[in-house]
Amino acid sequence: MAQDLAQSREAGLAQAPERTQLTGRQRFVVAVTFFSMFFGAGNLIFPPLVGALSGRAAVPALVGFTISAVGLPILGVIVVARAGGFAHLSARVSRHFSLILGVAIMLTIGPLFAIPRTASTSFEMAVVPFLPSGARPWAQFAYSVVFFALAFVVAQHPDRLTAVLGRIMGPILLVMIAALFVACLVVPHGPFTAPTGVYKHDQLIQGFLDGYQTMDLIAALYFGIVISANIKELGVRDESRNRAETGIGGLWTGAMLIIVYGVLGFVGAVSETFHAIDPTTDTGATVLTNLTSHAFGPVGLAFIGIVFVIACFNVCTGLISTCSSYFHTTFPRMAGHRVSYRVWSLVFTLISLAIANIGLSAIIALSVPVLEFLYPIAIVLVALALFGRVFTQRFPRAYLWTVLAPASPVAPTPSADWPRCSAHISNGSTARARCCPCSRCHWDGSRLLQWVWSSASPSASPNAGAHADSAGAGVAQTSDWSRILASRASTRSP
Repeated sequence: MAQDLAQSREAGLAQAPERTQLTGRQRFVVAVTFFSMFFGAGNLIFPPLVGALSGRAAVPALVGFTISAVGLPILGVIVVARAGGFAHLSARVSRHFSLILGVAIMLTIGPLFAIPRTASTSFEMAVVPFLPSGARPWAQFAYSVVFFALAFVVAQHPDRLTAVLGRIMGPILLVMIAALFVACLVVPHGPFTAPTGVYKHDQLIQGFLDGYQTMDLIAALYFGIVISANIKELGVRDESRNRAETGIGGLWTGAMLIIVYGVLGFVGAVSETFHAIDPTTDTGATVLTNLTSHAFGPVGLAFIGIVFVIACFNVCTGLISTCSSYFHTTFPRMAGHRVSYRVWSLVFTLISLAIANIGLSAIIALSVPVLEFLYPIAIVLVALALFGRVFTQRFPRAYLWTVLAPASPVAPTPSADWPRCSAHISNGSTARARCCPCSRCHWDGSRLLQWVWSSASPSASPNAGAHADSAGAGVAQTSDWSRILASRASTRSP
């Protein structure tokens, strides 16, 4: 699949001699490429936030975070490689389901949400702090044009991303993260603080839930397309060996992510000793800004801005390549005309450019419900694939019925202390519930996908006042749950 794509654009170029496996150095370069495609702004700011809020309990919090932020995506890479691609894995439900789910995931991690968010997030961190008032709209448009133009150029050779991400951009990003770590070791700091906010209790579980919010599993299911093309370009063209090398690359990437997340968690814990953050409003970006400003002075903002630009650019390039490769392979002809990889990548780049300029908060508000619908389905497919030989091959219908479960929202079950306020709205005998987003509730719709739309709005319900009463001052009534979830997920991975 990816080999045909490469040949159509690289005709006449000499290929590497065929081999059965990659060398250690080549595997490392592939792993850095994989890492660069994963590691976006969300991956950069969540671990420091976990470290800052958990303080002295950072170890169990980061362990939980690593299990879901690294374990699930890398497991997804390995499972998909074994299945011969996510299309083969999802086709175990049905061919139509595979096509629909594939397109939905690609548009979600591609031109509709994730790609535009890379430009918006990097602009917010690298440019906005230095802009004069009133210059933002034009500055954002100009920045987006340059950002996407460069990403489009680099993405024209997805089979050779190792030359850019693996050998240039990825190492630069790792060096800058290492600089933050060294600064924490050199700069004197006080003892780590006590856990605050949601990390006062159950740090392991809370870290696991926050790691879920990186949403890397969805991207991992299709990043293998590009990584497979890179491995073929390096000479491993046998299909089974190529899959094995893709899985090995995923394991190396997982090891790198674990190390980097541990470093960033330590950075966050150190930053908290200098400047305490507000757990209800501040983000990981605030944590990093506090540290760099303290360690590097006035150049701290510029330094962290460059880190964000590099991280977002790497992810943007990888997503354009992945989405364009998928659509070029799945839809080689549209309306009777051949559509090349270059055309698909240009279309996705232009759509992303337009959406990026509606603003980061709007993109997040629109994307959260879609992501919350797709992610549990992906988890179920990966989990079923692990037991394919033992169970699901004997009962193939298990894929269909099990996938239907996370795709259908379920109302959360009330308990003695969950949630802790009168936030449920009942409609007759139907167990429909809409949970309160106030700080006293433990239920969080951004994590569990267990909210059910109610036919009655909160304002029309006789129990609607319970929301305002239980939430306390400052929590406004709203029936727009996308805004509520967006406020909870404002620091997600782009």
